[in-house]
Amino acid sequence: MSDRLLKTLSSLRLTVILLVLGLVLIFVGTLAQVHEGLYNAQVRYFKSWVIIGVTLFGTKMPWLILPGGYTLGSVLLVNLTVAHFTRFKWTWRKSGIFMTHLGIILLLLGQLGTDILSTESAMRLEEGETKNYSEDFHANELVFVNKSLPNEDEVVAIPESFMQGKGELKHPQLPFTVKVKEYWPNSFLTNFGPFIAESLAKEGFVRPTADQGIGPKVMVLPMPVVTAMDSRNIPSAVIEVTAGGAVKGAWLVSSQTSAKQVVEHDGKSWEMALRFKRHYKPYSFTLMDFTHERYPGTDLPKDFRSRVRVVNPSKNEDREVEIFMNNPLRYDGMAFYQARRHRDRAASREEPELAYPLPGLPDGRFGADRPIHDSSGRVHPEADEPDHRDDRREGKEQSAAKERRGREEMNAHVPPFPFGRLFVANPPAL
Repeated sequence: MSDRLLKTLSSLRLTVILLVLGLVLIFVGTLAQVHEGLYNAQVRYFKSWVIIGVTLFGTKMPWLILPGGYTLGSVLLVNLTVAHFTRFKWTWRKSGIFMTHLGIILLLLGQLGTDILSTESAMRLEEGETKNYSEDFHANELVFVNKSLPNEDEVVAIPESFMQGKGELKHPQLPFTVKVKEYWPNSFLTNFGPFIAESLAKEGFVRPTADQGIGPKVMVLPMPVVTAMDSRNIPSAVIEVTAGGAVKGAWLVSSQTSAKQVVEHDGKSWEMALRFKRHYKPYSFTLMDFTHERYPGTDLPKDFRSRVRVVNPSKNEDREVEIFMNNPLRYDGMAFYQARRHRDRAASREEPELAYPLPGLPDGRFGADRPIHDSSGRVHPEADEPDHRDDRREGKEQSAAKERRGREEMNAHVPPFPFGRLFVANPPAL
């Protein structure tokens, strides 16, 4: 039986079948990007083991089951490896075939290891700002932070996917139970006054069933889920906290707001927030200075340079390094590249962002705004590219400013409320 299995695994017929299935998967996954977005299609079709249900040309096929990219790649890896050691005998004449097979095997192993072990994240920094964590702009988490400890914070994080079922959430480190009463995968919050609540309701805004924190002061506009790479969903939810059978209240949490909301229990203060998923590191980065030089009279970049202070208490390390074009910072098994910058016209400054994958595999970017992905899911450096979009941004910013002034006039009679910026690449800090 083992001989038959080895013969099947090393057969050329299996190789052809896998290659055909790979072509079908690429075709279906490429079409799916129209409806599901580039990032979601990559995760669902190419970074998965099994695909259940697809959409082709606008037609949903929930009954169609296809092998995912991980399955096809793993089986093809086994097929090539078994064929390499069972069907081919080493001779100098066949050295080319051996090298070709070995190269393909290494490529498959490298890609599979990169996809499974690495997680892309980003850190946006302003000059003088210090952070010891990066954020994943494609994932959110509900967090409770115990602020009662003397020297550190205890953080309990619950993935957003657990909130979609609107059930009870329990965690061993939480002294209370959390129940999700309402959940919106994408939304927009606004404060309101007695004169505009009715008008907002006609526009689709709803009053959240929250009686604590910011809940009674805002209205929520449910919005369709977006899949474009240059857009981000703003999830919101109403959570009810109970302890010992007693209801402590219901709070509205959203990744749009940075307002602090606290629940008290047994003399401890727990801050809550719905925010981008964070990856904490045992060291911190401080952006000391960022420069962007162009050749005189042109938009061609001459130099992008970031002076970063690295502080690692575990190694008694406190030093400054420079990250510039084609010169990444390699630290803790990772590489930090300077990739993009964000230009804050209102404050007349430029802000870079730090992005890197976790854990371990050295592929990251140092830039601003957000990481840019291609069909392989990699982040591309853009610091070497001139920014030719300033003129187009001017028109968009003028329209946005006009809309913002109209919104401010409408809410002029409403007391100010501590919302964070809606610009999702600047996540709220807890």
